[in-house]
Amino acid sequence: MDILQRFLIATWDIFLQMSPYLLLGFLFAGLLNVVISKERVSRYLGKKGIWSSIKAAILGVPLPLCSCGVIPTGIAFYKHGASKGATTSFLISTPQTGVDSILMTYSMMNWPWAIIRPIVAFITGIVGGSVTDFSTSKDVHVMPKANITETHDNQPVLTRIIRYAFLIFLSDISRQLLLGIFLAVLITVFVPTTFFTVYMNNPMVNMLIILVASIPLYVCATGSVPIAAALLVAGVTPGAVLVFLMAGPATNVATITVLWKSLGKKTTILYLASIIGGALFFGVLIDYSLNPSWFTIAGISAGHIHGSEGSWIAILSSILLIALLIFVELRKLIPKKHKIKEMNKVYNVEGMTCNHCKSSVEKNLTALDSIDQVTADPQQNIVIVEGDADQSVIEKVINELGFKFKGERS
Repeated sequence: MDILQRFLIATWDIFLQMSPYLLLGFLFAGLLNVVISKERVSRYLGKKGIWSSIKAAILGVPLPLCSCGVIPTGIAFYKHGASKGATTSFLISTPQTGVDSILMTYSMMNWPWAIIRPIVAFITGIVGGSVTDFSTSKDVHVMPKANITETHDNQPVLTRIIRYAFLIFLSDISRQLLLGIFLAVLITVFVPTTFFTVYMNNPMVNMLIILVASIPLYVCATGSVPIAAALLVAGVTPGAVLVFLMAGPATNVATITVLWKSLGKKTTILYLASIIGGALFFGVLIDYSLNPSWFTIAGISAGHIHGSEGSWIAILSSILLIALLIFVELRKLIPKKHKIKEMNKVYNVEGMTCNHCKSSVEKNLTALDSIDQVTADPQQNIVIVEGDADQSVIEKVINELGFKFKGERS
């Protein structure tokens, strides 16, 4: 069998395994987005203490926010009055998991993995938030005028759920998901199953190498699943795989730089320390204390997941998911034509990577009294503003959200 044929077969096998559960997860994500308003959530995270961190983790674990979308949301919570501890707890727990990634973890790995991911995210979020509150107890949180505004969408509820699930959210994570599948296929096709057991058979070495590689990596919780499954089949220890599932989605270079600027050096260091410490602690726990048979899987392309790979549901789900991925990617490639009036100003803004970023910029700028309308375009890195707000005010709001204001487009 030639390499191309093996590559295509492995890719199709991955889609058969993950598509039914991933589509169901997206549907739950759309439901959560409609039912749980992020603006209302921010009202309950203001006090310091472990209870605020617990509430933030409870809210963060099921939310379908990727590692880029969680940053403006978390910072908006903080600027709306949430404590640093609650904000840190939310930022740690949210990107590690979500309803979609939990279901996908079950489909490609097994129930123990699907159960332990949210538990670890929940615990590390609480610990990180509590440590941050304790370490910054003398800091005074000056709450600025809230820029978060409530929005009322007149579309039918079902339309809003489907639109968010299969257009907005899928568009946000599509490239990370495709990258994760591609890397998983590469590992499956080219890495012998005995490589890690023969050449890297020390669990601690596995964990440290995976940790160093994961911290700067940009991958969402959903996109990390096929990579984790491939690593597990290739012989990486379950503890090291858990390290990847924690550190990969929760950390990347962009996240670290934004947090450094928005929440401060101390909070950023505590954020990273909580993730690293939690990843290593639970990695060691799995490798040395729990039953290793709980966390083993037979193989990505061996038809091991629940016997559904050849069913018509899996086939139709795979075709639908592939069609949706093609649609959202083509939609990104077609430039949008914005109606720019003469009185509008167009600003260059870098760092907007998803629809959550777009929404954050638009809501916070529209909340300013002197601005009538805002259109943010992450693909073209521009923000179109209709109103009389001073450029310095616009620059301040955008920079506080963690994006880079580059001035007015000439």
